Amino acid sequence: MLRIVPLRFVSISSSRRAITAAFSSLPSTHTHLRTYRKTQFPAIFISLQRPTSAVFVRMASGDQSFPPQKQDKQPGKEHVMNPLPQYVSSDYKPSNKLQGKVALVTGGDSGIGRAVCYSFALEGATVAFTYVKSQEDKDAQDTLQILKKDKAEDAKDPMAIPADLGFDENCKKVVDQVVNAYGRIDILVNNAAEQYKTKSVEEIDEGSLERVFRTNIFSYFFMSRHCLRHMKEGSSIINTTSVNAYKGHPTLLDYTSTKGAIVAFTRALALQIVSKGIRVNGVAPGPIWTPLIPASFGEEEVTNFGKKVPMGRAGQPSEVAPCFVFLACNVCSSYITGQVLHPNGGTIVNG
Repeated sequence: MLRIVPLRFVSISSSRRAITAAFSSLPSTHTHLRTYRKTQFPAIFISLQRPTSAVFVRMASGDQSFPPQKQDKQPGKEHVMNPLPQYVSSDYKPSNKLQGKVALVTGGDSGIGRAVCYSFALEGATVAFTYVKSQEDKDAQDTLQILKKDKAEDAKDPMAIPADLGFDENCKKVVDQVVNAYGRIDILVNNAAEQYKTKSVEEIDEGSLERVFRTNIFSYFFMSRHCLRHMKEGSSIINTTSVNAYKGHPTLLDYTSTKGAIVAFTRALALQIVSKGIRVNGVAPGPIWTPLIPASFGEEEVTNFGKKVPMGRAGQPSEVAPCFVFLACNVCSSYITGQVLHPNGGTIVNG
């Protein structure tokens, strides 16, 4: 019989030590102790397992500055960023919102994609994600190991799939691989993106324009149309757009154009398939600390990144991921479709 040890909560650190001590005092002969901990106390178990480096203090405003840094090409690499983006908050308490679901996240190796994958896994989903081969291999493997470590007991092993999603045939191969492994797809997160800074529309040639549009919006069409063949009533599509779709950005003209297209795509597709019981929504993040930032901007811009929003700081991927969990969970958002959430640090938008 398991012995209940009373705990006296004094502070966060002392509470953590007390909970750990209580678990440690359980009989060592219990062969399923780890499973018991994880199934009976999921929120406590996850909190105890998370590295302390993932803990951060939310600021309403402040003098946050990032160290000067620049990455020479895209896609950016998360593992060389300083500081590392935070894909999880120690305050997050999972509650099996996505238990038994199968989720596919494009661009899930780093940044917002990694945070979404991890949050989905904590909520019980089986997760597959895509990444760019030979350029994002380390970030993808890091994410894969993170997901394997904390996946739910009844979830299948996560999967990392290399792919250039700008082309229809590649998107179909990704979807087929996920369906062959897991049998279906319940949640699609279209998240892959790239951006390049330019001073004038005259600098954007046909090749670069097509490249950005292929990754940022063509892939959303391709992935959605192939996934829908395997989705049933209650499934969900979530598209990552941007605050720039609502306020514009003078040096990210092609990127901003694709993000505006994603908003329109989200609204139209939601209306098209609402009769099937499948919801389509979007998330429009503001300035979030992801590999896209040092790979797109100069050192001075990186240092001051995010300071112009009302909260006075950049957001972390972990502050965006719960939006995706909310929209993916039918219990939370069953009456929401064709809408966009705005985790943007206080920037007021209409729409």
